[in-house]
Amino acid sequence: MHYAPAPSSPPCEIVRLDDLAAGLEGLIVLHSTRLGPAAGGCRIWPYADMVEATTDALRLAEGMTYKNALAGLPFGGGKAVIRRPRGAFDRAKLFAAFGRAVEALDGRYVTAEDVGTSPADMAHVCSATRHVAGLDRGAGRPGGDPSPHTARGVFRAMEVAVERRLGRSLADVTIAVQGLSHVGFALCQLLHAAGAKLVVAEQRSELAARAAAAFGAEIAGTRTILEARADVLAPCALGAVLDAQSIRQLKASVVCGAANNQLATLDDGARLAERGVLYCPDYVVNSGGIVNVAAEYLGWNLEEVERRVGAIGQTLGRVLDYGNAAGLQPHEAADALAREMLARPRAAPPAPSMAA
Repeated sequence: MHYAPAPSSPPCEIVRLDDLAAGLEGLIVLHSTRLGPAAGGCRIWPYADMVEATTDALRLAEGMTYKNALAGLPFGGGKAVIRRPRGAFDRAKLFAAFGRAVEALDGRYVTAEDVGTSPADMAHVCSATRHVAGLDRGAGRPGGDPSPHTARGVFRAMEVAVERRLGRSLADVTIAVQGLSHVGFALCQLLHAAGAKLVVAEQRSELAARAAAAFGAEIAGTRTILEARADVLAPCALGAVLDAQSIRQLKASVVCGAANNQLATLDDGARLAERGVLYCPDYVVNSGGIVNVAAEYLGWNLEEVERRVGAIGQTLGRVLDYGNAAGLQPHEAADALAREMLARPRAAPPAPSMAA
C-alpha cells in the first residue's frame, strides 16, 4: 500500500478499536470537530501492522477535514481504518462491533463506506448506532453507494481543468484512468459518453477487459499508465502515485482523479507545476461522495445533492483563481482556503435525520 506525507496538524482524538472476539482491530481518528462532527468513511484493508494502519488513518482524517470544509459541509474530518482479519471472518459481527465503538463517541464521529466496505457493512454498523450513512438508498432519498457521486464530481472538475489548461472540451482529449473500482469505472462511463478517448489500467484483468469492450479503451499497465500519451491522468486507485520518478515520466498536462492523497510528498505539487502540469487537488474534486453521505445523514433531498456535486467544478475554479492571485500551487491554495473556512465561527452541530 502507498502512503502520502504525514499529516501536518495533529488529530483532536484517536480511538483504538480492539475487540478480538469480533475480529476488530483498528482505530478511529477524529482530526477536527471545528465545523461539526468528524465525518469520514470506514476503510478495511490488510495492513501489515498497526503502524501502517495509523499512518493511513491520520493522513486520511486530515484530508477529510479539508475536503468537508471546502465542500461547505457542516462536518469536521475523521476516518476509521480496520485491519482486515486473515482468512474468513464474520463481517456482521465485526461491523456491529465497529458500530458500538462509533456509538460510544456520542455523535462526535459519523462513519460511512470507504475502500473495502459496502452498504451491507454499514447496515451492520447501523444495528449499533445511528451515526452512520452509506446505507441502502430509500425511495427519493440520498444514500447507498456514494461512488457515482464521486465520479460525477471528478467529471465536472475535469471539464473545468481541461478548458483552463488546454482550451478544449473532454470530447477532444485522451484520458488515462488508473484504477477501475466503482468510482473509476463510473468515471469512464461519463467520459466515454462525453466523447473522450480512454486509456485504462486495472490490476483485475477482467475489469480492464470490460472497460475495453464497453468504452473502446486501450489497456495499459498499472504503472506504465502514468507515462501514457494522454492529455489527462486520472488516478482512481490508492494514493502517493505522483512522486519524483513518475512526475518525470508524465506525459499528461492535467492530473484530475478520485484517489486520495495522490502526491507522495508536498514537494511533488511543485514538481508538477515545474513541468507545466495542472494538478487538481484530490480532496477538492473527489468530494461528491461525502456530499451524498452528508445529504443522507442530514436528510437533504436528491436535488440538493445534484446541485452541490454539480458545483464541484466551480469550487476547483475558485481554488485555482485563489492560487493564481496568491502565487500558490493548487494544492497549497486548496489547503489555504480550507484553513480560512476552518477559522470561521462554528454553527450549531448538525443532527442526523430521523429518516436516516
